[in-house]
Amino acid sequence: MSDSATDLKNGESEILDEEKMRSAAEELQKYKDLIKIADDERSRLLLDKMAAEDGKKKAQKEFEDLSEVEDKLALQFKEDLDETQIKAEIPVKRMKFTQTEAEEKEDGGEDVTGVFTVTQRPSFLLKGGQALITFEEENVADQILRLAKCSVACDKIKMDVKPYSLTLEPSVKFEVHIKVSKKTIKFNNALPTLPGERMKDRLEISFSKASRGGGEVDSVDYDQQNGTGRVTFVHTGVAENLVLREKFSVDTGSDLEVDVLPLYKYQLKKFQTYSGVPNHTVLLGGIQDLLDEEDLQDHLEIHFQKPSNYGGEVQAIKYVPSGKSLTAFFNETKEETDG
Repeated sequence: MSDSATDLKNGESEILDEEKMRSAAEELQKYKDLIKIADDERSRLLLDKMAAEDGKKKAQKEFEDLSEVEDKLALQFKEDLDETQIKAEIPVKRMKFTQTEAEEKEDGGEDVTGVFTVTQRPSFLLKGGQALITFEEENVADQILRLAKCSVACDKIKMDVKPYSLTLEPSVKFEVHIKVSKKTIKFNNALPTLPGERMKDRLEISFSKASRGGGEVDSVDYDQQNGTGRVTFVHTGVAENLVLREKFSVDTGSDLEVDVLPLYKYQLKKFQTYSGVPNHTVLLGGIQDLLDEEDLQDHLEIHFQKPSNYGGEVQAIKYVPSGKSLTAFFNETKEETDG
C-alpha cells in the first residue's frame, strides 16, 4: 500500500473517531439534561410533599380547635337545657316540643326561654254497635258513603250496615312560652322565727354561704305573713343547684328548712281553633252482635276490602260491641283509637 493510501485511511479513521466523540458528547449531554430534569422534578415533588404535610398539620390543628370549640358548645348547650327542668302547672295535654328561643339580649341572658306547642287532637266517641274503618285511598271512603247500606255476610247470615260521614268537635292549638330565671329562685315555708328585718337578714346571709350551697346574693324579697320570698344571685348556676336540691337550710339560730322552687312565668300565645275532617274514615252503624268481637271485625274488614263491594285496601278498623264505648283520636297523618 502506498503512503498516500495510508494517509487517506488514517484521515478517515480520525474523522470517524471525531464523529463518535461528538455523538458520545451529545449523548452524554442528553443524559445530563435528563438527570437535571429528574432532579428538578424530584425537588418539586419534595417541596409539594413538604407543603402537603404542612397543610395536613394545619388542617389537623384546625380540626382539633374546632372539635374543642364543639365540645365546649355542646357542654354549654347541655347546661342550658338542664336549667329548663321545671314543673309547670298547666292542663294535661299531648305536647310536642318544637324549639327553644335564643336568650333575649335585653335581659342579659338571665332567663332560659322555651316554646311548646300544645295541640288538642280531634276525637270521636265510638259507641256500641258502631265501627270506624279507615281506607288507604280517599276515593274508596267516598264510594262507601254514597251507598245507602252495605250487606255484610257473617257466615250464613247477612247484616245490613249503614255508612255515615264523621263530624268531629272543634279542637284547639296554642303555644306556651316559658321563661325560667337562671339567677332567681322562690322559697316558701320560711315562717318567721325572728322579727321581719332580722329574718330577712338571716335569709340573705344563709343563701350567700357557699358551704350551704348558696352564692353571692344580689337581693332578697321576703313576705313575712306568708313565709315566702325570692332570692336573686349575682352569678348563674347557684339558682339551678338549689332548685335541684329542692330544700335549703336557713340559719335562724336553729336550722329552718325551706322549700326552693324555680322562678318562671309563662304566656299562652297563638290560640286557635280548628276542625279536622277524616276523609279516609267512615263510620259504620247498626252493627248487630251476631259473632264475637274479633270475628265480627274480621268479617267487616273482609267485606270492605273487596272492590266488588265498592271497597279497597283497609288501613285500620275498630269495632265496638254493644255495652261498650271507645274514644278515637285523629291527627293529620294517621287515625287511631284509645280506650
